[in-house]
Amino acid sequence: MTDATRPTHAAADHPAIPREKVGILLANLGTPDGTDYWSMRRYLSEFLSDRRVIDYPAWKWQPILQGIILTIRPSKSGKAYRSIWNNEADESPLLTITRQQTVKLQAALAQRYGANVMVDFCMRYGNPSTKSKVREMVAAGCTKILFCPLYPQYAGATVATANDQFFRALMDETWQPASRTLPPYFSDTAYIDALAQSVERAYDKLETKPDILVCSYHGLPFRYLTQGDPYHCQCVKTTRLLKERLGWADDKITTTFQSKFGPEKWLQPYTVKHVAALAEAGKKKIAVIAPAFSADCIETLEEINEEIRESFEHAGGESFTYIPCLNDDDAHIGALMGRIEANLAGWL
Repeated sequence: MTDATRPTHAAADHPAIPREKVGILLANLGTPDGTDYWSMRRYLSEFLSDRRVIDYPAWKWQPILQGIILTIRPSKSGKAYRSIWNNEADESPLLTITRQQTVKLQAALAQRYGANVMVDFCMRYGNPSTKSKVREMVAAGCTKILFCPLYPQYAGATVATANDQFFRALMDETWQPASRTLPPYFSDTAYIDALAQSVERAYDKLETKPDILVCSYHGLPFRYLTQGDPYHCQCVKTTRLLKERLGWADDKITTTFQSKFGPEKWLQPYTVKHVAALAEAGKKKIAVIAPAFSADCIETLEEINEEIRESFEHAGGESFTYIPCLNDDDAHIGALMGRIEANLAGWL
């Protein structure tokens, strides 16, 4: 390692130690390595075996998962991924976009702090793994790491499980770095402003404005809300803050939840049903945005822009506009920079 040196006054056989740095490790949900059956099965098995995601007892859930779901679902999911796959880079859009976000944040942080920081990204499921990136940061001299789950709203199935995996990775380190985790930033003014700007840009391109904006958030079992998970409340507040920033009336924006899985009652209203109800009620022009996702992925590019669009149009809807996630938009990068710098206080 080029910046590793033997400490002053140390014995001649003392190992070289890299110059101290602060690591900023971005984290997103994850991605399969490919769209084939076995790549999808490995990814789905890791994802759906997470007790933060599916909290049924293992003795009850694993036989169903390994024997039934992972026999059928990989082929279906692989087909969905193939419809949005970045064929040029041979990777999922989530991986491509998270890398682009990282590159922009690397440049911005390097301009401000020089070689004192190291910026990288990892995935909770799949590759690059959290463990591998923590190992790289420690080996590079990061004695402090700010771990940044890229979820504006907190949920046990997103932020908490990402943090869990980060802490597991730290358990394997001989010289464990000091660590912090990025709190949810759903009410951050810069984040809300970035969302609002994306809506305003999309609406400015349309000759006829949508009747309503649907804010579609990833769903969770309703039971999680009753157990104390704040996700639902933070989603509703995100929509309210966006409405206030846009200066809109209550009937111009609504909150829904997508991606229901299994027989349980989930957070409602369900997006796929609600957009059909809107069309049947005479709201023939809608726009949909996904404020819980920091990067476009299978749930936005395939589920919203294909399945949910189809539900709306089948019910008589005439104009469906999907507003992309904030991705590597400069306003989004600026908002993330603000949150990161606030949580680096005292370290740099």
